[in-house]
Amino acid sequence: MLRVGRGDGDACRELVERHLRRVVSFAARVLASPSEAEDVAQDTFARVWTSAASWRPGAARFTTWLHRVALNLCLDRLARRRESPLDDAPEPADPHPTPARRVEEAEVTRILNQEITALPERQRIALALCHYQDLRNDEAADVMGITVEALESLLARARRTLRERLRPVAAELLGDSA
Repeated sequence: MLRVGRGDGDACRELVERHLRRVVSFAARVLASPSEAEDVAQDTFARVWTSAASWRPGAARFTTWLHRVALNLCLDRLARRRESPLDDAPEPADPHPTPARRVEEAEVTRILNQEITALPERQRIALALCHYQDLRNDEAADVMGITVEALESLLARARRTLRERLRPVAAELLGDSA
């Protein structure tokens, strides 16, 4: 290192040849990226060259100092990864369903509407008021001119009938998740 500090290129080459594999291996383990590890090794030995003149024998072993330089460079790269600019951020997922998903949803809606249409009229009206018009039960009962209990009974029968009629096709319609 003292010879490198005096500008001896051959001495620097000798240090690189002796320690390059260990620095690359160390950086690759820290960064989990072989290409970045090579960049860190190059930067590490550039520091060896530029800092050699201030090297003081006995202050620390050369290999300890060399690994500390490599570690600092690795930590800098890891910090930059965490602080990556928004340009590097992935595009947000499209919140709209894919065309295939829209077709599936349309098929589910078609079958559901078909089964709702087959319900008795008063059950259909109760469902429409509560589930599609978002009326509270007391409001829907007023509209229909019945008690809340009667409305709840109509809704329960409608749901039970739909569940029974849709059970055979539910797994297929919902992608085997039913």
